[in-house]
Amino acid sequence: MANMVNLKINHIPVTVPEGTSILEAARSVHIEIPTLCYLKDVACVGSCRMCLVEATGARGLVAACVYPVAEGMEVLTNTEKCRKSRKTSLELLLSKHKKECLKCERAGNCELQRLSIEYNCDPNRFEGEPLEHALDLSAPYVVRDRDKCINCNRCVAACKKQSVGAIGPIGRGYNVHIGSAFEMSLMESVCVGCGQCIVACPVGALKERTTVDEVWVALSDPSKKVVFFTAPSVRATLGEAFDLPVGTNVEGKMVAAIRRLGPEHVFNMDITADLTIMEEATELLNRIRNKGTMPMFTSCCPAWVKFVEQKHPDMIPHLSTCKSPQEMFGGLLKTYWCEKNGVDPKDLFVVSVIPCTAKKYECHRPEMKGEVDAAITTRELARMLKTAGIKLTELPDEAFDNPFATCSGGGTIFGATGGVMEAALRVAAQMLDGDFKVVDFPEVRGTAPIKEATYSVAGVNVRVAVASGLANAETIIRQLKSGEKAYDFIEIMACPGGCVNGGGQPTLPDSIRNSADLKSLRAAALYQSDKGNKLRRSSESPVIETIYKEYFGAPNSHKAHEVLHTTYTADKRI
Repeated sequence: MANMVNLKINHIPVTVPEGTSILEAARSVHIEIPTLCYLKDVACVGSCRMCLVEATGARGLVAACVYPVAEGMEVLTNTEKCRKSRKTSLELLLSKHKKECLKCERAGNCELQRLSIEYNCDPNRFEGEPLEHALDLSAPYVVRDRDKCINCNRCVAACKKQSVGAIGPIGRGYNVHIGSAFEMSLMESVCVGCGQCIVACPVGALKERTTVDEVWVALSDPSKKVVFFTAPSVRATLGEAFDLPVGTNVEGKMVAAIRRLGPEHVFNMDITADLTIMEEATELLNRIRNKGTMPMFTSCCPAWVKFVEQKHPDMIPHLSTCKSPQEMFGGLLKTYWCEKNGVDPKDLFVVSVIPCTAKKYECHRPEMKGEVDAAITTRELARMLKTAGIKLTELPDEAFDNPFATCSGGGTIFGATGGVMEAALRVAAQMLDGDFKVVDFPEVRGTAPIKEATYSVAGVNVRVAVASGLANAETIIRQLKSGEKAYDFIEIMACPGGCVNGGGQPTLPDSIRNSADLKSLRAAALYQSDKGNKLRRSSESPVIETIYKEYFGAPNSHKAHEVLHTTYTADKRI
């Protein structure tokens, strides 16, 4: 047990474990010290100088985010000296920041803007050099604006934590800036599109490449039949963009809100999460029985797939051949649904609402192109609803449209780390043993970086592992290659915590991100929905039964492979 340290912060007695930073100690007594470069579990470098405080025993002001507490220390967080220093730091940052607040996506939700207002800053006190760097528009999923960057390095820390390292500081002194090696574009770099840099950025220097205008055009085109479908995790996060508590399930209101935008149908992507499980569980059992390539990795996360293609091409045969639920739904709509409803696929405009930016990249993969016409993030959907004057919180709950409405709880928990694994285990176990009653697999739940378990079903031991965050995926791959670990089935999600913490989710103020356990709260909403669903296994969904009966015949059939499966290709850029 750590030794306890007694100190005072703004004359308030505080007792915290030894090694605690002043910033953390202050938050324990609800004193918020401003920060720009600090982000809990991501970045802590003390470079922005916004958290400077006065502390006994220190020479001058110290950075609260990195300075440890000491016995008997007295800290003052809001003296005139502190405030003056912070204001000067902000005005220096503003001198080389493109001040386009009226047309910036982060307006009203920008940490630099908020602090500048709070400290009554003069944005023109210091005159900087003209800002004239071109936007990096090379990637179909993210836009980088160097002239809005404040060099806080949070995006760099997030990318490094993902074991990707696509961006970093370039140059020295006044000319230092964030970019990719040799000033290459993001698309030329090793970026996998996870978007964790976007949610880490405190300003508008990084944002998703929006396709909202394309959606508005399609909605206004009488020749187009527009359909929306929403990913499992969106219902647990969209409410945050409308000031609802983290983890509020707004499924019914979300459907009602999207319907008021004017599409012909609003469908539930949980359906193709169920379909993914049917295909994936069947593929896993076929590999086990036929001594195929093992272990098998999930392939529903496009950032993870791109990571493998770039960094570990020798592991491509281990990826499931299943498409992601997004691309399965696009393929299902433009084949089965169009045929059934007499619709020309060219007249159908498919919009997916997704929690991550890598799904935007996925739509542009040659083997997927044309299945989903526009992928918009949770943030983009929120902006569309606000532009249309739709008040989500005041709407009644409405249900998804048939025939893609009724899903299993297994499809819903896809949005949380371990959810894909648990949903697959529910079905695979029943396929092996028709009398297998267990539907809850708590060992693979939770936000631990890596989880592992072994299940014995019908005399077969199935060794599984779950990892979220690409650095943890890297650990598992290293352990597999060295022979340190052996598994049969592995779930990987690129974003820490899974899709609930995706790069396209609502951008929350630092005060919330640094205090709330977003991953757990958001995941809890999905597991609660699963618990209340009478259908717990994907195989129990009447929609899935109908789809196979009317179109695919059986999981892993030839027709299923044509529409629901794909191939992956090595990318030698590393």
